[in-house]
Amino acid sequence: MNKQTIRDVPRVGFVSLGCPKATSDSEHILTRLRAEGYEISGSYDAADLVVVNTCGFIDAAVEESLDAIGEALTENGRVIVTGCLGAKDDVVRAAHPQVLAVTGPHATEEVMRAVHQHLPKPHDPFVDLVPPQGVRLTPPHYAYLKISEGCNHRCTFCIIPSMRGDLLSRPIHDVMREAEALVDSGVREILVISQDTSAYGVDVKYRTGFWGGKPLKTRLLDLANALGELGVWIRMHYVYPYPSVDELIPLMAEGKILPYLDVPFQHASPRILKAMKRPANAENVLERVRKWRSICPELTIRSTFITGFPGETEEDFELLLNFLEEAQLDRVGAFAYSPVEGAAANDLAEPVPDDVREERRMRLMAFQEDISTQRLEARIGSEMTVLVDDVDEEGALARSPGDAPEIDGLVIVPDGDGLEPGDFVRVRITDCDVHDLYAERLD
Repeated sequence: MNKQTIRDVPRVGFVSLGCPKATSDSEHILTRLRAEGYEISGSYDAADLVVVNTCGFIDAAVEESLDAIGEALTENGRVIVTGCLGAKDDVVRAAHPQVLAVTGPHATEEVMRAVHQHLPKPHDPFVDLVPPQGVRLTPPHYAYLKISEGCNHRCTFCIIPSMRGDLLSRPIHDVMREAEALVDSGVREILVISQDTSAYGVDVKYRTGFWGGKPLKTRLLDLANALGELGVWIRMHYVYPYPSVDELIPLMAEGKILPYLDVPFQHASPRILKAMKRPANAENVLERVRKWRSICPELTIRSTFITGFPGETEEDFELLLNFLEEAQLDRVGAFAYSPVEGAAANDLAEPVPDDVREERRMRLMAFQEDISTQRLEARIGSEMTVLVDDVDEEGALARSPGDAPEIDGLVIVPDGDGLEPGDFVRVRITDCDVHDLYAERLD
């Protein structure tokens, strides 16, 4: 018997994989589903069909996504695929030809059409059941705010533009309307995301919009200023080190937005950066980092790097380690280079053996561990405001202005009595380990 004949209200299961940008896509789809009266199921058994939002950036992500699709097919049998791997329709259908539909990323309308086709929407959708901030996958006290889609860069290791297209900035009034709805719902921290956050507005020539009855340019500085008026933490992710980023640092020093930058430098060797087609060089980056910290000493910088890129020599790798020593970055992630189908880097000469790529990644992380620990040790004795994420019998798990959720460290506060997730609390840092800080309450 068809499941749809059993239940009065159709139910959709949802699996969301990948980066925060994919999470944002999932939230838009879930919001539409709820707005049209569908229920969201927490299990395969209770769902009439399942939507799987996939990642396809590197081989490991492709494998994870294909496994997730396979599991959903085994447990439920009716599956719609979306997301970055969905841009490779042939890959998905070669592995799982029985899926109901396949769409690419940022494709809410296409997903909804597929859902309507295979699971007709209820006759009387309960729009009033959907909160103004939409359906979210994050905890109630923080949320991702995607300001643009796609990317104009053509980095040789990346296939995101072929999946998500060129830069497409959201109208600034739409971004601010969503941000205000999030704050009204109780969100205490907004994490600004896109593929290239610092390029916001380039595609529309920084067109002037309106918010609160005042003109507002579609530009990152203007957006940051406006978001800073909402009275919550504003955190910037995926920021290329353009000169325009310099304009944000005074806002951080003034406390309007968090003193935090997530800047994917990727490498430091001029030769490798050129092969990657990255829009920066190490010398300019070091000078810019020094300038940023002279203006805002509290600035936390996180970055990611690739080891074993085609053509990378031991000398190139040593240049990268030297850069880390000079830059003194607070948080670093590293990935051994992984060939991605369709990436231009696959055609570059002198591929680095797998074991060397991984060995260099491990050396980089061991080298950076000492730097990160020293940066944390320098905070011992300081006072700061932290945001509580969770509270259990051992105390409160919180984050400092320098810690983004899920990718950075924690501030552990043993005395969590009376605290709840979403609370701001003043603390003094008493100790640290390799990743986390420990603190005592001051209020």
